[in-house]
Amino acid sequence: MEEEREMALELMGSSKAAYLTTVDAEGFPQTRAMFNTRNRDQFPKLAHLFRSHRRDFMLYFTTNTSSSKVADIRVHPGVSVYYCKPEESRGLMLSGLIEIVDDPRVKKSLWLEGMERYYPTGCDDPDYTVLRLFPHLGRGWNQDHTYKFVIGDRSE
Repeated sequence: MEEEREMALELMGSSKAAYLTTVDAEGFPQTRAMFNTRNRDQFPKLAHLFRSHRRDFMLYFTTNTSSSKVADIRVHPGVSVYYCKPEESRGLMLSGLIEIVDDPRVKKSLWLEGMERYYPTGCDDPDYTVLRLFPHLGRGWNQDHTYKFVIGDRSE
């Protein structure tokens, strides 16, 4: 099982995008590509945030407060996140309950130069939201091998 966890962490750290799926008010899944903040090459300044989260697979996303995904999460926080490298026949799905993080220190720790494009008034912009997921379950595939592992206790 440790080998599968390492494969999953490597995929999370190198996939170009993370695909976040929420459930809308009508009960339909809504999937969209998100910046993969765990990608070491794209976001090297964020790598330190994840060093102590190799066991719990914690994820952060930034998004607009006004987005439909935030509206979905407020009603139904159950989500899945998918990472893949189709050219290598590799994929990973993580699922759990996502939360909206209001802590200004966390928001500031994820702030990067250039984000003013999305949030013109900076990390205090009311339309800047941070999402955090401590997944409970991982399911993956690596070429012809599939695997599953439990990450956390759903009652925590």
